[in-house]
Amino acid sequence: MTDSATTAGGVMSSGSTGQRRREALARALRRPRYEVLPLAGTADQVEQHVPRDLPVTVTASPGHGIEPTLSLTETLVRRGFQAVPHLAARLVRDEAQLTEILQRMEQAPVRDVFVVAGDGQRPVGDFTDSLALLTAMQRLRQAGVGRRLERVGVAGYPQGHPIIADEELTRALHAKQPLSSYLVSQMCFDPRAVSAWVTQMMELGLRMPVHLGVAGVVDQRRLLRIATRIGVGSSAQFLRKHRYGLVRLALPGGYRPDRLLRQLAVELAEPARPVVGLHIYTLGDVAATERWRRRALAGLTGDEPRNG
Repeated sequence: MTDSATTAGGVMSSGSTGQRRREALARALRRPRYEVLPLAGTADQVEQHVPRDLPVTVTASPGHGIEPTLSLTETLVRRGFQAVPHLAARLVRDEAQLTEILQRMEQAPVRDVFVVAGDGQRPVGDFTDSLALLTAMQRLRQAGVGRRLERVGVAGYPQGHPIIADEELTRALHAKQPLSSYLVSQMCFDPRAVSAWVTQMMELGLRMPVHLGVAGVVDQRRLLRIATRIGVGSSAQFLRKHRYGLVRLALPGGYRPDRLLRQLAVELAEPARPVVGLHIYTLGDVAATERWRRRALAGLTGDEPRNG
């Protein structure tokens, strides 16, 4: 990278400001959170390519239930990783199953969980959204179940949600704030939308630390399919909100993680902002994403990238 940095609005800056942003971006790339899919072979990919000091979060799929998420989490912990399971509310039957899940995670041991509603249209049991699961978790933890959990994350949506109104999202985040430790933003390709969302969170009194969600290295056509499938892709309002990012993806060479991160560096470098790190979606290609991370970090620090 050069001696200049790009702000979220696309304005170039240099000198001490640019240096501060490069240093902040380097810190974030030294220890991002990786998100992986609970597929056959994922544990081996992570073990082969990912340093053990990087947190690895494990998604949950409505098509396979929550068990693959829990099993992969336990496997990664046994192999020395800090694994973070996604506890999808709509995949948990009832408080009895939630008790079993928290006990399993405590025995692993797991110290960090990420609570989401889940993509399934119909819940398998009592929990219809993440707030319901968080509330039940709080009751159980007060009773001694899962008491050793240290961190609980929740999701945020810089460009809104396809089926949930912005006002409802805001009310839900206010309710979740005392029940959670941090916020992870949904994948977003528009740095201006991310910056505006962070500002809005601050203005609304939401002070949770934020990990910015960015896509790693992945085939452009596959990434475009994933981007249009976030939430309910048929929502016209949702697609309008995402138009900037989707158009960028469709262009030749449209998405480059390096470019997006340079534009987001202003968020990482400003102490008054709540952004504390990066959450990188590997989208099934752990090896390519880790190679990219090491090259990007080397470009910022001048060090040779390590082989992995």
